[in-house]
Amino acid sequence: MGSNPTLSVSTDVEVWRFESHVDVRRLAEQIAEATLADGRMARAFADDLPDTHTARHLIDRLKCILFPGLHGHRDFDADTLSNWLEKFLGDFKRDLQHQIEGAFMHWGEGDPQARSAETTNAVLEQLPTIRTLLSLDVQAAYEGDPAARHIDEIMLCYPGIRALTTHRFAHAMLEVGVPLLPRIMQEHSHCDTGIDIHPAAQIGESFFIDHGTGVVIGETTIIGAHCKVYQGVTLGARSFERDAEGSLRRGVKRHPTLGDHVTVYAGATILGGDTRIGDHCVIAGGVFLSKSVPDGHIVCGPRPDIRLIANPERPDLS
Repeated sequence: MGSNPTLSVSTDVEVWRFESHVDVRRLAEQIAEATLADGRMARAFADDLPDTHTARHLIDRLKCILFPGLHGHRDFDADTLSNWLEKFLGDFKRDLQHQIEGAFMHWGEGDPQARSAETTNAVLEQLPTIRTLLSLDVQAAYEGDPAARHIDEIMLCYPGIRALTTHRFAHAMLEVGVPLLPRIMQEHSHCDTGIDIHPAAQIGESFFIDHGTGVVIGETTIIGAHCKVYQGVTLGARSFERDAEGSLRRGVKRHPTLGDHVTVYAGATILGGDTRIGDHCVIAGGVFLSKSVPDGHIVCGPRPDIRLIANPERPDLS
């Protein structure tokens, strides 16, 4: 055995030189000058920029509206629930409209005040439909997971339901033309759950995301009814098309379509806007897929070569 190497550290003041203090004023002036000269930051100083803290708070309040009694305060009963929701919705509407108005002002689209009032009303009118869809998602999770002991456990604990609650609301906002805010809300959900769903993705009823960590569902994805995906699944783009000038083409379908009753197991990757997975298909774990699959098929990858090798460091078990 050779001798252990030693770490030699020079104490020469010219090699290890530490400033006794930091000139904060100088640093502030340098950063401010660089920021003001950066055209990409031109709109960062607008007072109307949607507030990310408020967006997160709106998600929490949304859960109280859609799952009253399970989230938030429980200072109501069956007789007073309607009155409680009326007041809660009024406060929610005011704060939501303020954020939507800021998004329109920041984006510079039309009359922000008029558009925010119109789109806020349109989104709130979708709340009963969103609640119905989420109820079906909860039922799909309960029926699809033998580890679930009760429906309430699904609504309180499952990250897939938290992600879908935000997604279905953010998608409704995007559908009526609200800019920026749906993406802000969805990214909060992404941070909280590890599930990344673009708000523009179209997801049918009774959708179940099991475990959920690492799931990615791209912008132009279309998912049918009664589908199930497991952790680590990617529904992504195969490549990014560019125009004649070399810029990315936006607004084209880049992500796959899943039919009804499709199950995609853990770690599978499905890519491409022209890739369609037919009804009643099963995609096995770890499959990499970039072509369409007709209805009623199971897609499996090559069987791995498994070897068993005795552990030389194991104890004597005889």
